[in-house]
Amino acid sequence: MSGAAEDLELALELADVADAITLARFRAADLVVETKPDLTPVSEADTAVERAVRDRLAAVRPGDSILGEEYGASEGFERERRWIVDPIDGTKNYVRGIPVWATLLALQEGGRVTVGVASAPALGRRWWAGQGLGAFGADGLSSEPRRLRVSAVRALEDAQLCISGFDGWDERGGLEGLLALGRRCWRTRGFGDFWNYMLVAEGVAEIGCEAIVSLWDLAAPQVIVEEAGGRFTDLGGVPTPDGGDALATNGLLHEEALALVGR
Repeated sequence: MSGAAEDLELALELADVADAITLARFRAADLVVETKPDLTPVSEADTAVERAVRDRLAAVRPGDSILGEEYGASEGFERERRWIVDPIDGTKNYVRGIPVWATLLALQEGGRVTVGVASAPALGRRWWAGQGLGAFGADGLSSEPRRLRVSAVRALEDAQLCISGFDGWDERGGLEGLLALGRRCWRTRGFGDFWNYMLVAEGVAEIGCEAIVSLWDLAAPQVIVEEAGGRFTDLGGVPTPDGGDALATNGLLHEEALALVGR
């Protein structure tokens, strides 16, 4: 087994650990929720998942560093290999009992994301990819994972646009551009967060974008979209998950979409 395949297998094992924690506390009447300094919620499940993932990585990959949403960067964060962890992407959904949330796990090597997993157990869905290994998804509808490929749609008028909402777009002065893109597209839906990008990777949507977002939200989706044949950049057109915003497409519509919502 190659190094990338071993890392991907580990990421899938970590997702299993995370799913057991998140599902056990989802919709629990006594779920403990606090407010972080940025006024966003954090649940006991968020912190429990990140602690469990950190403990497991410390045991099996002691030479790797870690960046997590809840506990920040570990010592040696400048190391070549670093794991990026979003214990629950979609915490606002999680605490309100909405099943659209996922644990996001990624490995970044030398600035390049090489492994990514997005696991959404309340939806019965999981997506994963490794650089050069392809992108795959499992949904419980079939016994075997299926290979993911982006769509072949070539016109915005035939494209489906996915957004998390208008939050952030007005703040950065990009709302008019987003509305212009939405008017050009066949259909616009707000599926939210990680799911925007997974739908692009599956080929059932063509464009997903967000105006304000963090590295841990994007690292896993980037490699999944790219391994499915799509393009993933920030709104400046740079292929990075660390630009503070994001645009994922089937590749064929990227430049046209970027011309409308780019910065």
